[in-house]
Amino acid sequence: MALFTEHLFADHLTLPYPEAAVVGDAYYAAPVPDLPLRLRIDFAPTIYAGRYDGLRLQLVHMEQGRIDTAVLRFADYGAFEVRDRRRGKKPGQDGYGTVTDWNHSEHAPWIGINVTRLRAAIDQYVRLWIPGAPPVRTGPPPLAAPVPQARTSPARAR
Repeated sequence: MALFTEHLFADHLTLPYPEAAVVGDAYYAAPVPDLPLRLRIDFAPTIYAGRYDGLRLQLVHMEQGRIDTAVLRFADYGAFEVRDRRRGKKPGQDGYGTVTDWNHSEHAPWIGINVTRLRAAIDQYVRLWIPGAPPVRTGPPPLAAPVPQARTSPARAR
């Protein structure tokens, strides 16, 4: 898929929900398995086909349907601040704080995303609606396991 949705949720957002899956371009989770409430997250579309400016969170009740929707705009959470600064883009300019899936390349259009503030906002949203949901780790995503370093002997005292 052009948006590499599964990679975004599994490797970058790393949400802690035990029952979760990516289907198509959407992430579905049961933050508390015994409750009939589900979380759905997908990319928030803009007026341009294939351009997205945030993540759309939806709270869905299994019997009553959608209860609430919130959009977390990438620009509001600094998700692409570094990328856009490097490109010389400023708020209000075309392409600022957005991703597109027009190119269908081997690389995800959101590469370089900073998810720290997005993850904190998702945590706040879920814990507001679903008390008892596991907290989201709000720091930077974990790095790969550290590579063991060769130990050198300490300097000898004279």
